Amino acid sequence: MAVSRPDMPPLLELHGQSKVADAPEIAGSDDLGFDWVEREAVLVVDTKIHLEAGNLGETIKEENNASSQDRAKAMIFIYHHLDEGLKSKYLTVKDPLALWNALRNRYNHQKIVILLRARYEWTHLRIQDFKSVAEYNSAMFRISSQMKLCGETITEEDMLENTFNTFHASKVLL
Repeated sequence: MAVSRPDMPPLLELHGQSKVADAPEIAGSDDLGFDWVEREAVLVVDTKIHLEAGNLGETIKEENNASSQDRAKAMIFIYHHLDEGLKSKYLTVKDPLALWNALRNRYNHQKIVILLRARYEWTHLRIQDFKSVAEYNSAMFRISSQMKLCGETITEEDMLENTFNTFHASKVLL
């Protein structure tokens, strides 16, 4: 059963539909394997990429020289993708940088939550817990992506070492 979080309204809508509002589960995940915390972080990155692609990325950087027209376009884009509750809360904010910083401050703790869980999953990731190598690889890349999102450095050597360490000693041939 989907449970809404009154203290954590969905930040942004993805492609016209609020994935977070439609199916947030506090201890669960959606059909893509993301939980509500991860989805918010992904949506923030997605919004930043879209602003950059539209030559509006400068509008959410400190000491920017963006024109008033670019700032207005950025505000339209960000507001268009905000959850209705947040639109009301930030209705008086007219600068995209101020809005971006307010939203970032509101959801900044998510990286800590994601990182702690990703480290736990990384530590307990074992190849024998998966039906196929493809499923294991998918989980490993998901976890390593979460850790990279939070600023951790994960190399291919780290992934190989983590994989090799999960094999039982009797199953390893040298």
